[in-house]
Amino acid sequence: MTLTKTLQPKPLREVRLAREKLHLEGLVPSGVLRAEIDASWRRSLNHGVPVSGQHELSLQTTASLDLLLANNQLLIDAAMPAIDYLNQRQGKDGLIILANADATILAVEGRADRLKGSGVPDITLGACWSEAARGTNALGTTLVEGRPMLIDCGEHYLDRLSRFSCTSVPIHCPQGDILGVLDLTREGPLGRVHDSTALLGMAVSQIESRVFNTSYSEHIVLAFHSRCQYLESPWQGLLAVSLSGQILAASGQACQLLRAERSALVGQRCEAFLGLDGLQLLARLQQGALGSLQTAQGEFFYKTLRAPQRSPNVLTAPRTAPKTMPPAPDLEALAGNNARYARALRMARQGLANELPVLLLGETGTGKEVVARALHMAGSRSAKPFVAVNCAAIPEGLIESELFGYREGAFTGSRRGGMIGRLQQAHGGTLFLDEIGDMPLALQARLLRVLQDRKVAPLGAGEEQDIDVALICATHRDLKQLVLEHHFREDLFYRVNGISVMLPALREREDFGALIARLLGKLQAPHVSLHPDLQALLDGYHWPGNIRQLEMVLRTLLAMREPDESELTLEHLPDSLLDDLSASERPPAGSIRENELELIRQSLDNHQGNVSAAAEALGISRATLYRKLKQLRV
Repeated sequence: MTLTKTLQPKPLREVRLAREKLHLEGLVPSGVLRAEIDASWRRSLNHGVPVSGQHELSLQTTASLDLLLANNQLLIDAAMPAIDYLNQRQGKDGLIILANADATILAVEGRADRLKGSGVPDITLGACWSEAARGTNALGTTLVEGRPMLIDCGEHYLDRLSRFSCTSVPIHCPQGDILGVLDLTREGPLGRVHDSTALLGMAVSQIESRVFNTSYSEHIVLAFHSRCQYLESPWQGLLAVSLSGQILAASGQACQLLRAERSALVGQRCEAFLGLDGLQLLARLQQGALGSLQTAQGEFFYKTLRAPQRSPNVLTAPRTAPKTMPPAPDLEALAGNNARYARALRMARQGLANELPVLLLGETGTGKEVVARALHMAGSRSAKPFVAVNCAAIPEGLIESELFGYREGAFTGSRRGGMIGRLQQAHGGTLFLDEIGDMPLALQARLLRVLQDRKVAPLGAGEEQDIDVALICATHRDLKQLVLEHHFREDLFYRVNGISVMLPALREREDFGALIARLLGKLQAPHVSLHPDLQALLDGYHWPGNIRQLEMVLRTLLAMREPDESELTLEHLPDSLLDDLSASERPPAGSIRENELELIRQSLDNHQGNVSAAAEALGISRATLYRKLKQLRV
């Protein structure tokens, strides 16, 4: 963020003369107003803004207000500490206002009661203060000008704002675009102009730093300046650097300090500007949060805002080319060679497209959320939110507020401003309720009503809001049995059980090798292969934890290999894991596995060991029979 020198406001008498001419002739007199105010008044006139009208635009509905706050949560969370500080310093005499890049108000602190009684009740959440809608005002005009603005008494375009003065500073995102505006509004003249501008500038600097931290949580984030005393000031530069040494983002001040355009910085190696590559920089930063660097532009003092923790082995490992994440698997890839499973997934996709709920059934770890995401991406809602809620992972006392949200003050300890519920967050997209069989019985009744009426009311709010969601549920439990035991509502069961899909256990899948290859790609090791002995060991294991367990085993194997190794072997398995995978456990008497084993033995006996004939009699493929023979230790 750059603070530019702003001209002092014109005397009030000259501004009044300009306003009178505007009223009488509908023209803005030349040479009377400051250049930026003159340009803004002319734009306002061209927009057709009525100078003397009340012009109180209708505010948004509660539902759209909730959506507005949810869509701007990153900015709000980053700004609230700075707003609280400003409120303590300036809130007794005026208002601190946060708006987004459309000049729509996201937060108001301070003497809002005084201003509502002064003819400006529309300074409130959800009200748009763009220059095109309200004429010259600090929020809207700052966005047009792209720089800090001072609007003194009488300089607002609307008559009813004549006794107010405002100071606004734009907030920039890491890519340099304007993310929002921070404003200080008072009754009376500006007074100590530079004090309020510097105070807002410091607050905006803190907000931009928090946005940087949040946007690049897995990377190095630095604040720096050529003079140590300018750290934590509006004049510090901000850089985000990947561990591979690539510059990911730079603030406007960083570009000035490094004497380079943002386009020339982003994507380049950091050693060209900072003198160190990514791993060297991380090693330096982990020695202390404060320090200095010798660069081609001279010495820079820095403060570490974020430095990801890495093991010493990572710091000394040779640098490899950045790896790209593989695309999310489509439904056909998830089904592999299982024609019945592929057919069930196609039916689920078609049912979801026709507003039927989908119920995913299967053992723990079979990848139910992966399937749910693939169904979402295969449908017409793929560009809309996918919101997942694990009903078994959220404490019973919190799951209601998580699902439905709440208004400010709905209960003791509620967050200021309330919270948007997951149902509303999923509006227009897909809601995935994982482990729905563990949802508390009392909450099932409320969920049923929401699914029937397609309306939701947050806790503490009387007004219901329409929602539009596609519904996917999942469970590893037998919902029919839970219904018989009165632990799951029968009416809710029929509401969520539109198209049900049984996800096969890992030991039942015929695409085991292809699945391993896909998981290795997901783990950024697509060129790594398995030694035949290791492959045979994994083939023969019964995998009680399914895909989740297999992925963890692969993670362990990859962690144990040397950087130049491209084949995983038994030597990469820790002893405890090798013992677990090698253990031969006879299934308990009467179990499904024992019954399956007995059927296979009988079929082989009846066909004199002919595997093809035995498989045909059992209604399975020969490949499936061979796999089951391995898994069952025959």
